[in-house]
Amino acid sequence: MSPTIPLNSLLRHIEPLQDELVAISDRVIRSGYYVLGPHVEAFENQFARYCSVDHCVGVANGTDALELSLRAVGVEAGDRVAVVANAAMYSTSAVLAIGAVPVFIDVSDDATMAPASLRTTVASEPVRAIVVTHLYGRLADVSSIAGIARTKGITLIEDCAQAHGARDASGRAAGSFGDIASFSFYPTKNLGALGDGGAVVTRHAEIAARVRQLRQYGWGQKYTNELAGGRNSRLDELQAAMLSAMLPRLDEWNSRRRDIANHYSTAIRNAAIEVPPVAAEEFVAHLFVVRTQQRDRLRGHLSDHGIGTDVHYPLPDHRQPCFNGRYGEVPLPRTERDARTVLSLPCFPELTDIEVERVVNACNRF
Repeated sequence: MSPTIPLNSLLRHIEPLQDELVAISDRVIRSGYYVLGPHVEAFENQFARYCSVDHCVGVANGTDALELSLRAVGVEAGDRVAVVANAAMYSTSAVLAIGAVPVFIDVSDDATMAPASLRTTVASEPVRAIVVTHLYGRLADVSSIAGIARTKGITLIEDCAQAHGARDASGRAAGSFGDIASFSFYPTKNLGALGDGGAVVTRHAEIAARVRQLRQYGWGQKYTNELAGGRNSRLDELQAAMLSAMLPRLDEWNSRRRDIANHYSTAIRNAAIEVPPVAAEEFVAHLFVVRTQQRDRLRGHLSDHGIGTDVHYPLPDHRQPCFNGRYGEVPLPRTERDARTVLSLPCFPELTDIEVERVVNACNRF
């Protein structure tokens, strides 16, 4: 039997960089700077330029990036924050950590926030902020959502954890549309560290300054806590140095991901499997997600052919047991549909053409 095709392979991804990353580790160790030193500053400047914004603040992980973004723009306990419910509780958890209230918005056919659903919600109830998630690496209809936010005077936060490098037709990058944006550098991300890491980006100097305080206890000066909600959330020197080395390769990696995804979209021809449309730079193919009414059968079929799959994500936020049924009656029909039908296929830059064809052929034989 042929070797199993994994859903993702961090070992394959990092192996060609191993010698370079070992050398970087040695330089950082010898530098004597391990937290908030020159490597963090260099990466922050580099990543801000990449996102076409003025400011980047490195933090410990993507979840902190979301929460600190909310706090930096003034979201407080009791405020209502619009979020999608199909993204594994990440944005919702950040909202809850502040004591704010999630307001769940349904999604469009591309699995990102539906502007029509958002428009209806903000017309009927107060919303302090919107978190728009670029899910699966696909840029949401963020221009329409930003227009709604401007009209209503609502703060817009982008969740870019799966969308490093996604750009609209004009070349505008994920992270540059909202008032503030959060990124994760978890190892499986399109730009992943060798451990946890995250960042917040913004055009606004005063917001960036608040994030810098919040990531280090809320200090205005050492040992003087001026801002409530601060914590220890710092991107370390080692991860920053490694991310700086990997960032110049990101567009090439994204291009390979997109090529694989677009080949799947054109070559998988099975009425039981709904594939996403062919895409341009608005999609960086963090995940390639199909829909099928026969998910368990398809997963079993692909497993029998040595192909790894996963479900992103099987339980919507509003159905999570932590809510004890509080949001059980919230109507989110497209979100519910996706929870029943989505399935992720292997899609990562080091996937070989032969492996891609094995996935295509197995899907077409289902």
